[in-house]
This record gives sequence, C-alpha cells and structure tokens, in this order.
Amino acid sequence: MDKNLNALSDEELIAELQQTGNERAFEILVQRYKNPLTNYVFRFLGDFDACMDVVQETMIKFYRYKDNYSSVAKFSTWIYTIAGNLARTEYRRRKRRSFLSINDYGEDHKVFDIPDESYRPDVMTDSGIKDELIQKALLKVKEAFREVVILRDIEGMSYEEIAEITGLNEGTVKSRINRGRAKLQELLKDIYKE
Repeated sequence: MDKNLNALSDEELIAELQQTGNERAFEILVQRYKNPLTNYVFRFLGDFDACMDVVQETMIKFYRYKDNYSSVAKFSTWIYTIAGNLARTEYRRRKRRSFLSINDYGEDHKVFDIPDESYRPDVMTDSGIKDELIQKALLKVKEAFREVVILRDIEGMSYEEIAEITGLNEGTVKSRINRGRAKLQELLKDIYKE
C-alpha cells in the first residue's frame, strides 16, 4: 500500500492525486515543476516578484482543477499551459498599467532619480552581466515570439508540446521560433561576436 511516489511518472502522480487525494503526490509534482516553471515565467515576464506570484497561482490552479486533467495530454504540457496563460495575462495587465501611468507624475510633478545598481561589480560577474543582457534582449522580443523561443530553447520542449501549450499549429510555432531567434540574434550581435 505504501508506494514509492518519487519513482512514479508525472502522469501516475496526478492519477494518484485524483484517485486517492494523496497530498504527497501533489507535493512531489510541485517540487518537480516549481523551478522549471519559475525559469519559464521569469524569462517571459522579466520580473521575479510577478514571476513568483504567477508560479504560485499556477500551483493553486493545478490543485483546484486537478480533476480536469486528462491523461490525453502530458502533465507537463497541461501545467505549462496553465502557467503560460497566467503569464500572458500578467504581461498584458502590466503592459496596460505601465502605459496608463507613463504621464502620471502626481500632483506636485516630482521626478525621482533611482540609482541603477544593475552593473555593480561587487554584485555581478561577467557571466551574470551576459545573463542580464540576454534577459533584457529577450524582453524586447515580441510576446508571441518570446514565449515559443523560451519553451523551445530554454525549456527544451518539442514543437508538438509547444503547439499544445500555445494552441498554435506546429508550422506557426516553427515560424515564430525562427523569427524570435532572428530578433534575439540582432539584439545580441555585439555580445557574441566571433
């Protein structure tokens, strides 16, 4: 009766959770997906606090809607779809908010100087600077292209999985990945000169 849950596949764990309500199966799935989802959402949004909120909300929705999961799709596809939908919603919400507040200086029109400490040598190494530059470049790529590039090149997903997560056909996925990569190469051409 006492199963070694860690040895089970994702699909077996979600079935265990659905059939028996075993909370340990949920905890194992959360541990397996917390870091990959955090990486995916952070690369998409570029904001760690917002990323953590989205990942937490993903796990809440996963638990709340666990009985809606069907073994027709891979579990990873299902949970990435939830995270992707929440990340896109957050991205659009933030975009609207920043657009509305661009000319909002308050009643006394004060301007505040905030020091840019992103390149402090005591904080970042050369590798860290490159990572930050790559992340900033990634955020300049259009949302539609950025998401598929992250799923393919960072998360290592197949074209088929990306098509399922995004609801696009595989041809569109491949096209968007190529366009996203081309834009990234253009933005990063000074970093990676040969």
